[in-house]
Amino acid sequence: MSTKIRADHIGSFLRPADILEARHQGDDGSAHLHELEDRAILRVLAKQREIGLDVLSDGEFRRNGFMGDLTAAVEGFDFGEGIPRAWKAGGVAAASQPLRGIVTSKLKQKRELTEHEVPFLKKNANGPYKMTLPSATQFPAIAWKKGTSTDAYPTPSDLLKDITEIIKREMAALAAAGVPYIQIDAPRYSYYLDPKWREWLRAEMGGDPDKLLDEALAADNACFKAARKPGIELAIHLCRGNNRSKWYAEGGYDAIAEKMFTTLDVDRFLLEYEDERSGSFEPLRFVPKGKVVVLGLVSSKLPQMEDKAELIKRIEEASKFVPLENLALSPQCGFASVMEGNEMTEDQQWAKIKLVVDTARTVWH
Repeated sequence: MSTKIRADHIGSFLRPADILEARHQGDDGSAHLHELEDRAILRVLAKQREIGLDVLSDGEFRRNGFMGDLTAAVEGFDFGEGIPRAWKAGGVAAASQPLRGIVTSKLKQKRELTEHEVPFLKKNANGPYKMTLPSATQFPAIAWKKGTSTDAYPTPSDLLKDITEIIKREMAALAAAGVPYIQIDAPRYSYYLDPKWREWLRAEMGGDPDKLLDEALAADNACFKAARKPGIELAIHLCRGNNRSKWYAEGGYDAIAEKMFTTLDVDRFLLEYEDERSGSFEPLRFVPKGKVVVLGLVSSKLPQMEDKAELIKRIEEASKFVPLENLALSPQCGFASVMEGNEMTEDQQWAKIKLVVDTARTVWH
């Protein structure tokens, strides 16, 4: 499937107003909300097919955020005030916002994470489709809190083990269901790129960042191994934060490129490359032969449109390090990693997606 998917995307799209209104009023699973989601997903699938995306998603419309499939299906999270993150927009510091969902007791899985999503998408996609999952490695950094979580999980590594088992089971279930493209979304790797977050890992996670990186790679690989079957595309998306057009980390892939690219057992790397925060293409020299790099050159954060000629130029630059036949194009992140979505209109979102498709058709005609 790799060579057939040139115009890719991360998975989430801006939620329609009626879904947002229902969820803001506290609706978290009624028959009414389900009907709204069904109609919206049919529309978003039709729009993706109309524009010509090579792989489709349900927009993550049934979730309250990109991690919502796990936190809704697993008991043990306290949805009070979480660990704060200092988000930024356009280089300007924004207010510190807490991330919800702190682990306060041993985790207990109530159901499969995506069992409410897969059947409808599989029935209605009418083409290649993807399912996304949060990386197990995300949760020790955002859901483990000193003093609050330690009775259940003495260390972040203890929590990672349980989360990894949950994601492994889900990956295996998706593969067994015949989902053709499974993507893990992994913002935590950005912590190893950014000096301030490396120091945070030392202070708050109590470990050597390099050893924590090894632990994270092993956890994600265990999940990919559970889903490895012929004909199934396995992918990882690396993110630097994506909350209402804001971000929290910066830095090129240089510090972890060799270890990360050569260790992760995936078919596709979806990488953020929309601005200077992402560094140069040089680290791509470590990508093993035959693996696909999806260049996230189109911003899903900013409404301003990129220039097609400039996108083509940047793809040519990246091809110095990865052969053109092993490259693809996408937005740099989802349009709605959190339910409220990034600060642009649906028309602007679809214009960005059309630009991705048109550029891909020009480059890989």
